[in-house]
Amino acid sequence: MPVPLIFAGHTDEVLDMVGGTLTEAERSRAERFARERDRRDFVAAHLLVRHCAAEFLGTRACVLTLVQRCDHCGEPHGRPWLAEEPDLSVSLTHTSGYVCAAVGHGRVGVDAEHATDGPADQGLASLALTPAEARLVGQDNRRLIRQWVRKEALVKRGELTLDRLREADLSGLPLDADTARLEWEGRHLLEWTAGTVIASAITDGPARLRLLSGRAAAAGA
Repeated sequence: MPVPLIFAGHTDEVLDMVGGTLTEAERSRAERFARERDRRDFVAAHLLVRHCAAEFLGTRACVLTLVQRCDHCGEPHGRPWLAEEPDLSVSLTHTSGYVCAAVGHGRVGVDAEHATDGPADQGLASLALTPAEARLVGQDNRRLIRQWVRKEALVKRGELTLDRLREADLSGLPLDADTARLEWEGRHLLEWTAGTVIASAITDGPARLRLLSGRAAAAGA
């Protein structure tokens, strides 16, 4: 069985390297962004996940249709899936100027956020962290964001919700490695940084990371 696959790169780089078209629903969502840079991030992430899935499946990105449909309201958002491979798990994320995609059997989730040096947002910390995690994070914003992206990845795997983030205690995981492979309660975490971006992918088994700059990440080699 192929290992889970993760693609990541800066938005401009991704748009230069991958082509393709979006569905009508995706184009409609993209047009709603007020800022051009946000629209480009959205488009890049949605194209990248197709190319990630195509490599995983050994097919062409142009034959894959990404679908998002909310179970509650029916609108085209929520957890993504492929119409042609509904049993395959896919996940995507975008933050200002950077996008990621993850594909694999079982559950997959990926998230990325910019994290600057400085004091942690205590409102975010109280929402996301257990007492043990809060002690480890302290006042360090980068440590807080690292825990945040881990929990967002669990949300995207369908294991948490935003109002239950404190039910997962990740205090046993290190917080300072730029690139790492970690395990937590049977799940595999692959983490990396790109400038101010901190990213985390959580999969059922060890994953492979491809950075679109052409550099192989140490954790994903």
